[in-house]
Amino acid sequence: MTIFKRKVFYVGGFDPRGVRFYYNLAKEQLGRYADKTGEAVTMSSRRNASPIRSDWTIRNDTADATTDYSFLRWEDIVQQAWIRNPVQLGLRAARVYAGYFRLFDFATVRKLATGPLVTMLYPPILSILLPLLLALPVFLIALLWLPWWLALGLGLVIGGAGAIPLLDAIRAPWLLRFAVFNGEFGDGEGSPALQARLDAFADEIAKDLHGDHDEVLLVSHSNGSILAMLLMARLLERYDGILPANFVLVTYGHCIPLVACRRDAVRFHARLRYLSRQDFRWIDIGSPPDGAAFFGANPLLLVGPSPRPRIELLSPRFHRFYEPETYHKGWRNKYEIHFDYLRVGDRVSPLDLPSLTASARGIEASVAAFRTIA
Repeated sequence: MTIFKRKVFYVGGFDPRGVRFYYNLAKEQLGRYADKTGEAVTMSSRRNASPIRSDWTIRNDTADATTDYSFLRWEDIVQQAWIRNPVQLGLRAARVYAGYFRLFDFATVRKLATGPLVTMLYPPILSILLPLLLALPVFLIALLWLPWWLALGLGLVIGGAGAIPLLDAIRAPWLLRFAVFNGEFGDGEGSPALQARLDAFADEIAKDLHGDHDEVLLVSHSNGSILAMLLMARLLERYDGILPANFVLVTYGHCIPLVACRRDAVRFHARLRYLSRQDFRWIDIGSPPDGAAFFGANPLLLVGPSPRPRIELLSPRFHRFYEPETYHKGWRNKYEIHFDYLRVGDRVSPLDLPSLTASARGIEASVAAFRTIA
């Protein structure tokens, strides 16, 4: 008989790579966990439980623990929203950022965290300035032989081409697509396709919510945390505000204020107000150096002064679990920092996702163990 049984439902971020990438990442990182702990951890093959859900099983024979893991899929919606044409991306981004400057509460966001504000603004700024800076010397040199209009055209073409790999290195196009997706969230419910997918996610969770597990975790990462708010509202409404005592919401690197701080996201605000009146356990893990996450920010305080959910805001303290030479820092590694929640560092943390899914500790015990680490 298994000593500890866990159920995990995972909602990922705005990433077109989907379940295959995350399954391989989980398998790789659980291998690192096993190597560093000496525990015998295995992971089953991936199986399709439904068109929108892929399952696998994580087994820790040393600790006699089993995790039934369900990856809730929405990468097809991301792929449809993934703008490939750079001209179209630029035009859509220009329209979305105009909306941000008109409707976004920058003052509140700045009080919550400056890092996400920088991350939000630097892609459009650099996408304009970098090609122009590279074009300028080409233009000036070409003026020696060509008419100004030909020199200008040549400079812009070469400057634009030269900027592409530099912008890709700092993930500017990805961040622009991310901003466009969230900027086009409308009143905060997303597209009809996304709303239907969230309804289907609630149906999938309902199948196993009251099973014979010691704990049930709804885990979200990055943009998935925005979806998790809408999903949590659906679950609580379905069960009259009462979820099982062993249910915990876990958010990694949440970016909920990107929608919550839009003045036009009225339905999202209503969802947050509803959640703020409910009683459930929520553990948020966000890193201060993560420029895409709102570290230490309770998004429910944006809609009221005394939210009821039992939320705990934690830093993963990556600097404690990585050696200096492997610790992700600097602008080029901001993207990697945002994914470190899903990895095992040089030292195993009780709160990284592989540890949460492989150990025989419940999440409350994992938080307690994390607090004892100097």
